[in-house]
Amino acid sequence: MNPATGSAICNVPFSLKEEIDQAVESSASAFEKWKEVPLTERVQYLFKLKNLFENHFEELARINTQNHGKTIVESRGDVKRATENVEAAIGAAYTLSKGEHLDQITTGIDEGTVKEPLGVFALVCPFNFPIMIPFWFLPYAIVLGCTVVVKPSEVTPVPMTWLAELIQDEVKFPPGVINLVQGSRETVEHLIAHPKVKGVTFVGSTPVGRHVYKLAGEHGKRAIVQGGAKNSILIMPDADPAIAVDSSVSSIFGNTGQRCLAGANIIVTKEINRNLI
Repeated sequence: MNPATGSAICNVPFSLKEEIDQAVESSASAFEKWKEVPLTERVQYLFKLKNLFENHFEELARINTQNHGKTIVESRGDVKRATENVEAAIGAAYTLSKGEHLDQITTGIDEGTVKEPLGVFALVCPFNFPIMIPFWFLPYAIVLGCTVVVKPSEVTPVPMTWLAELIQDEVKFPPGVINLVQGSRETVEHLIAHPKVKGVTFVGSTPVGRHVYKLAGEHGKRAIVQGGAKNSILIMPDADPAIAVDSSVSSIFGNTGQRCLAGANIIVTKEINRNLI
């Protein structure tokens, strides 16, 4: 839906279990070849991905606003942060992929650690940052040799779906490296339970996050789970009231009040309280 008009802008079919299985199987099959691609070559795909974001910057921002409802300025920030995560993954790839070697850990014995990609990861994404949050995880997983199945929010599926099509057409990852499925709770639960999914990342509400974490644990899967927060803004006695109010309004109401780290409580000292009175 377009929240500005209340009208439907597209229809997205929820993936059947058979289709989810196909996406995971595709991802698992691609992993066997993708993990053998040299790191230097995998990084080149991320350079193409960065260029895609830059070439379609305004287009992606406007699609983001149309489906989510945040201001165009905030959507531009959404796309910019996604781009920065691709850049960070490029820079971190070599460091994150390095193993370790310890000479003579005991007499006549050396110790070595080799880091290897694990396989398929499911990325479960929230509605509040449809483009940025998938890219908290996707570029790092891809550049380190893993493959992904992305599940956008059923509330804001359009930006990531549009972006996935652009990636397929312009970046041209090998088939199966990036997969996309649609749906809600049933889709997520089926992904986590699938034996070929090695782990899940989640950003969303705390109650749902707890369920995802519990389910991942029951199935022996790795999990990165991030929930909501009740954040406090402490205004100190030396604060400029005008600046404090402006910053607090931005924190509380920016991104339609849906930031994970949005201000929820304002705490003022007695000194400030007297000054305001």
